[in-house]
Amino acid sequence: MSTVTALPALRTRSHSGRVTQMRVALSEWTKLRTLRSTRYALFAGVVMTIGFAIIPALVNASRWSTMSVIDKASFRPLETSLIGVTIAQLAIGVLGVLIISGEYSTGMIRSTFSAVPKRLPVLWGKAGVFGLVTLVLALPSTLTAFFAAQAILKGHSLNGHDIALSFSDPGVARAVVGGALYLTLVGLFGLGLGAIFRNTAAGISAFAAILFVIPPLMGVLPASWNNAISPYLPSNAGSAIMQTGNPAHTLAPWTGLGVFAAYTAVAIAIAAIQLRRRDV
Repeated sequence: MSTVTALPALRTRSHSGRVTQMRVALSEWTKLRTLRSTRYALFAGVVMTIGFAIIPALVNASRWSTMSVIDKASFRPLETSLIGVTIAQLAIGVLGVLIISGEYSTGMIRSTFSAVPKRLPVLWGKAGVFGLVTLVLALPSTLTAFFAAQAILKGHSLNGHDIALSFSDPGVARAVVGGALYLTLVGLFGLGLGAIFRNTAAGISAFAAILFVIPPLMGVLPASWNNAISPYLPSNAGSAIMQTGNPAHTLAPWTGLGVFAAYTAVAIAIAAIQLRRRDV
Protein backbone atom coordinates (compact mmCIF):
# COMPACT_ATOMS: atom_id res chain seq x y z
CA MET A 1 0.00 0.00 0.00
CA SER A 2 1.45 3.31 -1.00
CA THR A 3 0.97 6.52 0.83
CA VAL A 4 0.49 9.91 -0.74
CA THR A 5 2.58 12.63 0.77
CA ALA A 6 0.96 16.01 0.58
CA LEU A 7 3.24 18.70 -0.73
CA PRO A 8 3.32 21.89 1.27
CA ALA A 9 1.42 24.71 -0.34
CA LEU A 10 3.59 27.29 -2.06
CA ARG A 11 3.38 30.64 -0.38
CA THR A 12 3.14 33.65 -2.63
CA ARG A 13 4.44 36.98 -1.53
CA SER A 14 1.95 39.73 -2.19
CA HIS A 15 3.28 43.11 -3.15
CA SER A 16 1.97 45.58 -0.63
CA GLY A 17 3.77 48.65 -1.92
CA ARG A 18 1.56 51.53 -2.99
CA VAL A 19 2.09 53.49 -6.17
CA THR A 20 3.25 56.89 -4.95
CA GLN A 21 4.44 59.91 -6.87
CA MET A 22 7.90 59.53 -5.37
CA ARG A 23 8.17 55.91 -6.55
CA VAL A 24 7.00 56.91 -10.02
CA ALA A 25 9.60 59.69 -10.07
CA LEU A 26 12.33 57.24 -9.05
CA SER A 27 11.23 54.92 -11.84
CA GLU A 28 11.41 57.77 -14.36
CA TRP A 29 14.85 58.72 -13.07
CA THR A 30 16.02 55.14 -13.66
CA LYS A 31 14.71 55.25 -17.23
CA LEU A 32 16.30 58.63 -17.88
CA ARG A 33 19.79 57.80 -16.64
CA THR A 34 19.99 54.37 -18.27
CA LEU A 35 19.26 55.51 -21.82
CA ARG A 36 22.38 56.30 -23.84
CA SER A 37 20.44 58.64 -26.12
CA THR A 38 19.50 60.73 -23.09
CA ARG A 39 23.10 61.02 -21.94
CA TYR A 40 24.26 61.93 -25.45
CA ALA A 41 21.60 64.62 -25.89
CA LEU A 42 22.26 66.18 -22.49
CA PHE A 43 26.01 66.09 -23.14
CA ALA A 44 25.43 67.75 -26.51
CA GLY A 45 23.38 70.47 -24.83
CA VAL A 46 26.16 71.18 -22.32
CA VAL A 47 28.87 71.22 -25.03
CA MET A 48 26.82 73.52 -27.25
CA THR A 49 26.08 75.94 -24.42
CA ILE A 50 29.74 76.28 -23.49
CA GLY A 51 31.42 75.72 -26.85
CA PHE A 52 29.35 78.23 -28.80
CA ALA A 53 30.18 80.87 -26.20
CA ILE A 54 33.92 80.25 -26.24
CA ILE A 55 34.36 80.08 -30.02
CA PRO A 56 32.79 83.49 -30.83
CA ALA A 57 34.67 85.03 -27.91
CA LEU A 58 37.95 83.72 -29.30
CA VAL A 59 37.13 84.96 -32.80
CA ASN A 60 36.19 88.45 -31.63
CA ALA A 61 39.15 88.69 -29.26
CA SER A 62 41.60 87.72 -32.03
CA ARG A 63 40.28 90.30 -34.47
CA TRP A 64 39.43 93.07 -32.00
CA SER A 65 42.38 95.27 -32.99
CA THR A 66 41.36 95.20 -36.65
CA MET A 67 37.62 95.68 -36.17
CA SER A 68 36.00 98.93 -37.24
CA VAL A 69 34.71 101.39 -34.68
CA ILE A 70 31.14 100.61 -35.73
CA ASP A 71 31.66 96.87 -35.24
CA LYS A 72 33.24 97.43 -31.85
CA ALA A 73 30.40 99.68 -30.75
CA SER A 74 27.78 97.12 -31.81
CA PHE A 75 29.53 94.20 -30.10
CA ARG A 76 27.53 92.67 -27.22
CA PRO A 77 29.74 90.60 -24.89
CA LEU A 78 26.77 89.17 -22.96
CA GLU A 79 25.06 87.96 -26.13
CA THR A 80 28.32 86.27 -27.09
CA SER A 81 28.27 84.34 -23.81
CA LEU A 82 24.71 83.10 -24.39
CA ILE A 83 24.82 82.17 -28.08
CA GLY A 84 25.19 78.54 -27.06
CA VAL A 85 21.85 78.60 -25.26
CA THR A 86 19.98 79.34 -28.47
CA ILE A 87 21.74 76.43 -30.17
CA ALA A 88 21.50 73.97 -27.26
CA GLN A 89 17.73 74.42 -27.13
CA LEU A 90 17.44 72.16 -30.18
CA ALA A 91 19.10 69.22 -28.41
CA ILE A 92 17.19 69.78 -25.15
CA GLY A 93 13.82 70.26 -26.86
CA VAL A 94 14.19 67.18 -29.06
CA LEU A 95 15.17 65.15 -26.00
CA GLY A 96 12.04 66.40 -24.25
CA VAL A 97 9.94 65.03 -27.11
CA LEU A 98 11.79 61.70 -27.05
CA ILE A 99 11.39 61.26 -23.29
CA ILE A 100 7.76 60.25 -23.79
CA SER A 101 7.27 59.65 -27.51
CA GLY A 102 10.02 57.02 -27.41
CA GLU A 103 7.95 54.92 -25.00
CA TYR A 104 4.96 55.07 -27.33
CA SER A 105 7.05 54.00 -30.33
CA THR A 106 8.52 50.99 -28.50
CA GLY A 107 5.30 50.02 -26.75
CA MET A 108 6.91 50.39 -23.32
CA ILE A 109 4.20 52.87 -22.39
CA ARG A 110 1.78 49.95 -21.90
CA SER A 111 3.98 48.48 -19.19
CA THR A 112 4.36 51.89 -17.61
CA PHE A 113 0.60 52.45 -17.46
CA SER A 114 0.01 48.92 -16.23
CA ALA A 115 2.21 49.71 -13.25
CA VAL A 116 0.66 53.18 -12.82
CA PRO A 117 -3.00 52.86 -13.86
CA LYS A 118 -3.86 56.48 -12.98
CA ARG A 119 -1.42 57.62 -15.70
CA LEU A 120 -1.09 61.26 -14.66
CA PRO A 121 1.61 60.51 -12.05
CA VAL A 122 3.71 59.23 -14.98
CA LEU A 123 3.45 62.58 -16.75
CA TRP A 124 4.21 64.51 -13.56
CA GLY A 125 7.14 62.20 -12.84
CA LYS A 126 8.63 62.60 -16.30
CA ALA A 127 8.22 66.38 -16.24
CA GLY A 128 9.62 66.74 -12.73
CA VAL A 129 12.65 64.50 -13.24
CA PHE A 130 13.52 65.82 -16.69
CA GLY A 131 13.02 69.44 -15.66
CA LEU A 132 15.22 69.05 -12.60
CA VAL A 133 18.00 67.22 -14.49
CA THR A 134 17.95 69.85 -17.24
CA LEU A 135 18.17 72.71 -14.77
CA VAL A 136 20.98 71.04 -12.79
CA LEU A 137 23.03 70.70 -15.98
CA ALA A 138 22.01 73.96 -17.66
CA LEU A 139 22.84 76.29 -14.78
CA PRO A 140 26.53 75.31 -14.46
CA SER A 141 26.75 75.33 -18.26
CA THR A 142 25.52 78.91 -18.65
CA LEU A 143 27.72 80.06 -15.76
CA THR A 144 30.76 78.35 -17.28
CA ALA A 145 29.95 79.80 -20.71
CA PHE A 146 29.71 83.31 -19.28
CA PHE A 147 32.90 83.27 -17.22
CA ALA A 148 34.91 81.52 -19.94
CA ALA A 149 33.83 83.98 -22.64
CA GLN A 150 34.42 87.02 -20.46
CA ALA A 151 37.86 85.74 -19.46
CA ILE A 152 38.76 85.52 -23.15
CA LEU A 153 37.45 89.04 -23.84
CA LYS A 154 39.17 90.56 -20.82
CA GLY A 155 41.90 93.03 -21.71
CA HIS A 156 40.20 94.30 -24.86
CA SER A 157 38.81 97.79 -24.49
CA LEU A 158 36.48 100.24 -26.16
CA ASN A 159 36.81 103.96 -25.41
CA GLY A 160 39.12 103.12 -22.54
CA HIS A 161 36.73 100.63 -20.93
CA ASP A 162 37.26 96.88 -20.78
CA ILE A 163 34.58 95.13 -22.84
CA ALA A 164 34.48 92.11 -20.50
CA LEU A 165 31.52 92.05 -18.15
CA SER A 166 31.32 91.21 -14.47
CA PHE A 167 28.67 88.89 -13.07
CA SER A 168 27.60 91.73 -10.78
CA ASP A 169 26.93 94.15 -13.64
CA PRO A 170 23.27 95.17 -14.02
CA GLY A 171 21.17 92.48 -15.65
CA VAL A 172 24.01 90.00 -16.13
CA ALA A 173 23.16 87.54 -13.35
CA ARG A 174 19.51 87.55 -14.40
CA ALA A 175 20.39 86.88 -18.03
CA VAL A 176 22.85 84.07 -17.28
CA VAL A 177 20.60 82.28 -14.78
CA GLY A 178 17.65 83.03 -17.04
CA GLY A 179 19.39 81.17 -19.87
CA ALA A 180 19.33 78.02 -17.73
CA LEU A 181 15.67 78.55 -16.86
CA TYR A 182 14.88 79.06 -20.54
CA LEU A 183 16.56 75.78 -21.50
CA THR A 184 14.60 73.99 -18.78
CA LEU A 185 11.30 75.34 -20.10
CA VAL A 186 12.32 74.41 -23.66
CA GLY A 187 12.81 70.81 -22.56
CA LEU A 188 9.46 70.70 -20.76
CA PHE A 189 7.73 72.30 -23.74
CA GLY A 190 9.17 69.56 -25.96
CA LEU A 191 8.00 66.94 -23.47
CA GLY A 192 4.48 68.38 -23.59
CA LEU A 193 4.45 68.24 -27.39
CA GLY A 194 5.75 64.68 -27.33
CA ALA A 195 2.94 63.66 -25.00
CA ILE A 196 0.34 65.42 -27.15
CA PHE A 197 1.38 63.85 -30.47
CA ARG A 198 2.68 60.51 -29.06
CA ASN A 199 4.85 60.28 -32.17
CA THR A 200 8.51 61.24 -32.36
CA ALA A 201 8.47 62.67 -35.89
CA ALA A 202 5.29 64.68 -35.30
CA GLY A 203 6.48 65.97 -31.94
CA ILE A 204 9.88 67.08 -33.24
CA SER A 205 8.29 68.66 -36.32
CA ALA A 206 5.89 70.65 -34.17
CA PHE A 207 8.69 71.70 -31.83
CA ALA A 208 10.92 72.84 -34.71
CA ALA A 209 8.08 74.69 -36.41
CA ILE A 210 7.05 76.58 -33.28
CA LEU A 211 10.52 77.58 -32.11
CA PHE A 212 12.55 77.83 -35.31
CA VAL A 213 10.29 78.17 -38.37
CA ILE A 214 7.40 80.43 -37.41
CA PRO A 215 9.43 83.31 -35.84
CA PRO A 216 11.42 84.11 -39.02
CA LEU A 217 8.27 83.79 -41.15
CA MET A 218 6.69 86.62 -39.18
CA GLY A 219 8.91 88.96 -41.17
CA VAL A 220 6.60 88.62 -44.18
CA LEU A 221 3.79 90.29 -42.25
CA PRO A 222 3.32 94.06 -42.16
CA ALA A 223 5.71 95.62 -39.65
CA SER A 224 2.90 96.66 -37.31
CA TRP A 225 1.56 93.09 -37.17
CA ASN A 226 5.01 91.60 -36.75
CA ASN A 227 5.87 93.98 -33.92
CA ALA A 228 2.60 93.19 -32.15
CA ILE A 229 2.72 89.38 -32.50
CA SER A 230 6.39 88.37 -32.51
CA PRO A 231 7.16 89.26 -28.87
CA TYR A 232 4.51 86.76 -27.74
CA LEU A 233 5.79 83.79 -29.73
CA PRO A 234 7.20 81.11 -27.39
CA SER A 235 10.88 81.39 -28.31
CA ASN A 236 10.87 85.18 -28.56
CA ALA A 237 9.06 85.55 -25.25
CA GLY A 238 11.27 83.08 -23.42
CA SER A 239 14.57 84.41 -24.75
CA ALA A 240 13.67 87.90 -23.49
CA ILE A 241 15.06 86.79 -20.11
CA MET A 242 18.56 86.87 -21.66
CA GLN A 243 18.32 90.42 -23.01
CA THR A 244 19.79 93.53 -21.42
CA GLY A 245 18.67 97.09 -21.84
CA ASN A 246 15.26 97.85 -23.33
CA PRO A 247 15.16 96.55 -26.93
CA ALA A 248 12.19 97.67 -28.99
CA HIS A 249 9.27 95.31 -29.62
CA THR A 250 10.24 92.78 -26.95
CA LEU A 251 8.66 91.82 -23.65
CA ALA A 252 10.27 92.61 -20.32
CA PRO A 253 12.64 89.80 -19.27
CA TRP A 254 10.58 88.16 -16.52
CA THR A 255 7.32 88.85 -18.33
CA GLY A 256 8.64 87.07 -21.41
CA LEU A 257 9.81 84.07 -19.42
CA GLY A 258 6.42 83.99 -17.72
CA VAL A 259 4.66 83.91 -21.10
CA PHE A 260 6.85 81.01 -22.22
CA ALA A 261 6.18 79.22 -18.93
CA ALA A 262 2.46 79.64 -19.64
CA TYR A 263 2.88 78.07 -23.10
CA THR A 264 4.71 75.16 -21.46
CA ALA A 265 2.02 74.73 -18.81
CA VAL A 266 -0.69 74.72 -21.48
CA ALA A 267 1.16 72.07 -23.51
CA ILE A 268 1.53 69.81 -20.47
CA ALA A 269 -2.09 70.44 -19.45
CA ILE A 270 -3.36 69.41 -22.90
CA ALA A 271 -1.15 66.32 -22.69
CA ALA A 272 -2.64 65.48 -19.28
CA ILE A 273 -6.22 65.80 -20.59
CA GLN A 274 -5.46 63.60 -23.58
CA LEU A 275 -3.70 61.08 -21.35
CA ARG A 276 -6.85 60.60 -19.33
CA ARG A 277 -9.18 60.40 -22.33
CA ARG A 278 -7.17 58.37 -24.83
CA ASP A 279 -6.46 54.68 -24.90
CA VAL A 280 -2.77 53.76 -24.81
